[in-house]
Amino acid sequence: MAFQQGLSGLNTTSKNLGVIGNNIANANTYGNKSSRAEFADLYATSMNGSGSNGIGIGVNLTGVVQQFSQGNITTTQSTLDMAINGNGFFQLDNNGTSVYSRNGQFQVDKDGNVVNAAGHKLLGYAANSDGLIIPSTVQALKLPTAGVAPLATSEVRLEYNLDSREKIKSPAGAVAIDFQDPDTYNRATSIRVYDVKGQEVALTMYFQRTGDNTYDVYATANGKNWPDPANPATALVTGLEYDVAGTTLVNPPPNAPFTIPGGIQSVPLPDGGNSIPIDPITIDFSKSTHFGSGFSVTDLAQNGYAPGQLTGINIDKTGVIKAQYSNGESTNAGQVVLATFRNPQGLQPLGGNGWASSFASGDPIVGAPGQGNIGSVQSGALEESNVDLTAELVNMIVAQRSYQANAQTIKTEDQVLQTLVNLR
Repeated sequence: MAFQQGLSGLNTTSKNLGVIGNNIANANTYGNKSSRAEFADLYATSMNGSGSNGIGIGVNLTGVVQQFSQGNITTTQSTLDMAINGNGFFQLDNNGTSVYSRNGQFQVDKDGNVVNAAGHKLLGYAANSDGLIIPSTVQALKLPTAGVAPLATSEVRLEYNLDSREKIKSPAGAVAIDFQDPDTYNRATSIRVYDVKGQEVALTMYFQRTGDNTYDVYATANGKNWPDPANPATALVTGLEYDVAGTTLVNPPPNAPFTIPGGIQSVPLPDGGNSIPIDPITIDFSKSTHFGSGFSVTDLAQNGYAPGQLTGINIDKTGVIKAQYSNGESTNAGQVVLATFRNPQGLQPLGGNGWASSFASGDPIVGAPGQGNIGSVQSGALEESNVDLTAELVNMIVAQRSYQANAQTIKTEDQVLQTLVNLR
């Protein structure tokens, strides 16, 4: 019987060395998970199931189990490289079959799909035309190639303080404003807005004090009076009024921002070309004040922008892919999803850094990174193999000694039998 015991020891130890060798071979494979050979002893069952002096008949390999512990994360130079910090697997599409991987080495194919080296497409949630993520159908992520269309300015928000100590320039509007003569107005400030074609318009507002707490506001667009270029005396806002404390607008009320009508207005181009149509613009003066301190502008904001071309992408820790454009704008282009399993050790290895779900692993639970027990995503980084090379080399020495010992068992049994045969 010792022959069988020694032979089983040789077989299982050889398989253990194979597992160790595979771990060592993949010590530098990104996303790789180390494996462990697990063994169980073997006993022959007696006829009636009793007996306490049974001698084992060897050892058996019960399974090779992968260890899904976290590997070290190392940074790279590619934005599309992604590392998972925590639970989860990237979900990939291999011609209609789902493949799961921890290797985040991705690139873009000729059609704009995000793929790995094997051509498997990375899956996630798509974004609509407004950049809103639609967390419904999981589909292949495709990066945009076109630029972003312009957005005409429709809102302007001003935050400033007009000095209440300055003198009245035009009592009851008696003095006509002259944009070239600073003595006809108190202060001016400029902001850049955009027309329907995304072309810049330099909008300058002039404040002419007409009373203790009142001002007329004039405006020029590209140096021409606006909204009526033909009549320079037309004020944008007549009677902008503050309360006595200078903290609150009385006219227009803070909850009713002033709106410049659109459609009929136009602005001459600086180079003398055709005029540019301007959409209606709402100007919010509610954050302005009228205190006894120097004129200061603390914030100017507007919601328009020029057209832009795609310059790059960025992926945040929740997996949202943001497309960045030359005009400084960005929009969501999709979101990477991760899949988790109740029993990851039940996944079926496919090679190529991929696994397939099985009955033992359970069905995948798909969600956005950072939700529940799903890990986060780090862009510009990769997860290294979790193989402990030092431990594997020690395990290899132990397995080698075990192989030698089992071989010695067979040799000894052979010598015992030889002695028996040689008896006279």
